[in-house]
Amino acid sequence: VQLQASGGGLVHSGGSLRLSCAASGFAPDQIGWFRQAPGKQREGVSCISGNDETTYYAESVKGRFTISRDNAGNTVYLQMKSLKPEDTAVYYCSTKCQFGTVLVGNLDAWGQGTLVTVSS
Repeated sequence: VQLQASGGGLVHSGGSLRLSCAASGFAPDQIGWFRQAPGKQREGVSCISGNDETTYYAESVKGRFTISRDNAGNTVYLQMKSLKPEDTAVYYCSTKCQFGTVLVGNLDAWGQGTLVTVSS
């Protein structure tokens, strides 16, 4: 499977963006979104998995970000609202998901990253 992330850009604090992760080859069972800010470790942001589309959010984005998948399962979206300057990072999608400090998932595919910049 190959993943392609898109949708990043520059927004003002409080603004919104929607990221997309398009999968080619087949629709993975789970897709996770990660982000890495300059000088910081990569962190898991959100995950959607399973036929029941169970979702997970890091505490830092809970209530502001929403992950969803299209009907075919090939594209996963991350709707980001009420963005803050601390959300500035390169966002990656992956067939991995991160829950706390644990990285899970049998497949190991990563998109190329899309830059989100939130100005204050």
